[in-house]
Amino acid sequence: QLQASGGGLVQTGGSLRLSCAASGRAFNAYTMGWFRQAPGKEREFVSSISWSGGRTGYADSVRGRFTISRDNVKAMVYLQMNSLRPEDTAVYYCATGGRRYSGEVYLDRASYDYWGQGTQVTVSS
Repeated sequence: QLQASGGGLVQTGGSLRLSCAASGRAFNAYTMGWFRQAPGKEREFVSSISWSGGRTGYADSVRGRFTISRDNVKAMVYLQMNSLRPEDTAVYYCATGGRRYSGEVYLDRASYDYWGQGTQVTVSS
């Protein structure tokens, strides 16, 4: 089970930190990812982190502004979002998947088999 939190309303240029709490699975063995879905659009990849945290991946639209991290002891994954823009407005979802201890990051939705419920991020202009 994945529980995302930390969303809210922020002005352009502001920051938010999303959190995702994992339970019920060997969280620390799997890749974690963040996706987002804006109204009327497809769910899109935002960021991914390997089981150890040694490898990360970002969508071009957020690279340099967002940072993904994880704490395997606490079974948490985070998404620090800085310099937010109105186009970042979406529901953000955390997900986990892939092979145990694969060391890979995955950019496609199909690689993830467990999803959280989403948290709303709204960036006002």
